[in-house]
Amino acid sequence: MRTFLCTDDGVSIDSVYDPASVVYDGSRPPSRDLVFVLAHGFTGDVDRPHVRRVVAALTDYAPVVSFSFRGHGRSAGRTTVGDREVLDLAAAVAWARALGHPRVVTVGFSMGGSVVLRHAALNAGSDAAADAVVSVSSPARWYYRGTAPMRRLHWLVTRPEGRLVGRYGFRTRIHHRDWDPVPLSPVEAVPRIAPTPLLIVHGDSDGYFPVDHPRMLADAAGEAAELWLEPGMGHAEHAADDRLLARIGVWAVSRAG
Repeated sequence: MRTFLCTDDGVSIDSVYDPASVVYDGSRPPSRDLVFVLAHGFTGDVDRPHVRRVVAALTDYAPVVSFSFRGHGRSAGRTTVGDREVLDLAAAVAWARALGHPRVVTVGFSMGGSVVLRHAALNAGSDAAADAVVSVSSPARWYYRGTAPMRRLHWLVTRPEGRLVGRYGFRTRIHHRDWDPVPLSPVEAVPRIAPTPLLIVHGDSDGYFPVDHPRMLADAAGEAAELWLEPGMGHAEHAADDRLLARIGVWAVSRAG
């Protein structure tokens, strides 16, 4: 099922619902009450092969709602690189519940990982909150430029010629304005998420954000969060293999299923 959702600030968001798989390994059938809402990384979209691979893996455990953030793919608007994107995720979570799933697990990668953390913090204790949160390869703090990939990303976002490359090279339309005000950072968000179950996943070979980022997040969250520091794993969806996605699926069902 495919549709366009409208966010609270009037942006049209391309969204897809994939039912749970009808074939499973025999250990247990997929959950029908639970639904995953998948938040992709920067320059991704709902039709990218690496995003579809994650969707396919998670449907072994529950249905999946995926969507393209604003400015990505066929969604309208321009990306704010993690700020207003919380409204996109909120629209997707509301749609998932409207489809009849009482429990929602948000799963985000990289930029999407920061968005699921902020969404959980901003909606803590409300009907709009997720029932469990998985953040993969998220930054802990804003404006990080300590690695070459992040310096290239900042050029893409902050320079007019970079935004042209984003539009025509990556199908990503980037807003030209700076954040005002600066949004709540991920490390400021995580203490507000408890008692919602939180899983932080990060690779020890991540080329974008070194391991001090997930450790900062886990320290800030305290006992409310689990940290999986994955040996040899790189960054985000491309680096998340099927075994890791299966472990995430099992964790989600055990916490919110």
